[in-house]
Amino acid sequence: MKPRAALAAILAAAILATAAAGQEAAPPMLAPIPAEGVALADFLWLKRPIVVFADSPNDPAFQAQMRNLAEDPAELVRRDVVVLTDTDPASASDARRRLRPRGFSMVLLDKDGAVKQRKPLPWSVREIVHAIDKFPLRQQEIREGRSGG
Repeated sequence: MKPRAALAAILAAAILATAAAGQEAAPPMLAPIPAEGVALADFLWLKRPIVVFADSPNDPAFQAQMRNLAEDPAELVRRDVVVLTDTDPASASDARRRLRPRGFSMVLLDKDGAVKQRKPLPWSVREIVHAIDKFPLRQQEIREGRSGG
């Protein structure tokens, strides 16, 4: 009976350890940041900005893009993505002045500040991640064994 009790204790400890690890590893958050008052240069060599523009926060394409980005934030966090939003065409945000969007637009920049993709329709996280993984800087990160910056 002792081996059975020891096995039960080991299994119980393993279950508790797994549960504790699950509680500690909360899913990463990728909270959108309003573009007003933020300079794109602040992210140079640190993050890959995704800037989501619209003429209104009620724009269906804007809402769909934000839902898409929220579906799998872990993949975006792993690639050092930061999400900026600008839904006021009258705003004088650095992103709006520099990127000059018309209506809905999703713009993906690399860590060097270069515009890599401009999309007039919402993209899924899968499509975004696939595009990022083709960037030369991301390829270098992969070769060096880094998940991000």
